[in-house]
Amino acid sequence: MGRKVKRIGNIRVGRRDVRPDLPSHVPRVRQGNQRGNTAEQEGIIPEGRGARGTASRSTGINPALRNPIDPRMPNLSPS
Repeated sequence: MGRKVKRIGNIRVGRRDVRPDLPSHVPRVRQGNQRGNTAEQEGIIPEGRGARGTASRSTGINPALRNPIDPRMPNLSPS
């Protein structure tokens, strides 16, 4: 309300909410893909330098039934 809106061509353009030079990440807020988060996430098993996901990463409904029946098979999570 009360914001100036103008038209450029047939597109309605308003005032931006944030400045374009602000950082996209807020300091001290943990990112989901940050290293070391595997202990806190269900369904992520750390392995060597990486991690392995199980079905419980994607679903909470009978996740044990969604894992491969043979451990040598690849685990394709049911998302």
